[in-house]
Amino acid sequence: MKIAFIHSHRSFLPELAAYKSFFQLHGIETCILKVDEENKTDADVYWYMMGFFPKSIHKKKLVIHEYASASVPPYRKMKDFMKSKLNPRPHFRIFLNEYVRQQINIHDEIPFGFRDMGISDLFFQKNQPDNKEYDFIYSGNTSYQRKLDKLLRVFVSGSLKEKSILLLGNNEYKLSENFSQCKNIFFKSAVPWHEVPDYLSKARFAINFIPDEEPYNAQTPTKFLEYAAMHLPIISTNYFWISEFSERYGGNYFLLKEDLSNLSWDKIIRFNYAFPELRSWRWDERIKSAGILEFLQLAGDSFKYR
Repeated sequence: MKIAFIHSHRSFLPELAAYKSFFQLHGIETCILKVDEENKTDADVYWYMMGFFPKSIHKKKLVIHEYASASVPPYRKMKDFMKSKLNPRPHFRIFLNEYVRQQINIHDEIPFGFRDMGISDLFFQKNQPDNKEYDFIYSGNTSYQRKLDKLLRVFVSGSLKEKSILLLGNNEYKLSENFSQCKNIFFKSAVPWHEVPDYLSKARFAINFIPDEEPYNAQTPTKFLEYAAMHLPIISTNYFWISEFSERYGGNYFLLKEDLSNLSWDKIIRFNYAFPELRSWRWDERIKSAGILEFLQLAGDSFKYR
């Protein structure tokens, strides 16, 4: 069996490396293609990382649709509604979690599973050096919707103006131009997933800055999991997902007030940080829990000779 993962290449998807490794262990070949390259493969399974794909499905092939997130503003509800009405019917669907499934709101008999975000073994194995290059690191999305200007102003003229921060991620909102005169704010473009632990290990504290707005506050922040796996003390905005995660998995995180008035060096270094148990969040466990391997095993033979 061969699986072709197809996506727009507009998003950084760490799960693709995890899928490749997982299926390789089960003797299944994989490839990763852009949307306009999907006809360049003889794959048995077409696995779409979903946005909009209003087109006919591949006859005589298995088709999987994966919704790793709900739509983001603007017009997020309209976009999710259009996905539910315009996207063709696959043979199996995967959703990040129940929240995403509810937002997409598809009602039919197509089987589905849930595959939450996971953590690569590299993040559990990375040693922490004693000497740190940065006081803080923020890794991930830097789009306008994340409102990082508010955070960075604390490093410009607020309580952390003597401290340094590294932002690791694509410069989507031109933040580096807006803060180019600040000698304590550093920017680094997104790096391959296997290089991320090296950058995280260079910082004393990690920041999880998520607006308390849908859909961001109900979806799993991958970088938070990676921080926690490396036992980096985490400073986070306070929102729904964090509360649910803390209650279920434990850990102790420095939660920011909405106006960031408690974001001071003295309070940060005096806080009692603790880390959750994350063995069940390894990628292999996340992928197994989706039920996709069982589906492929059951469905594969019936499609093989069509």
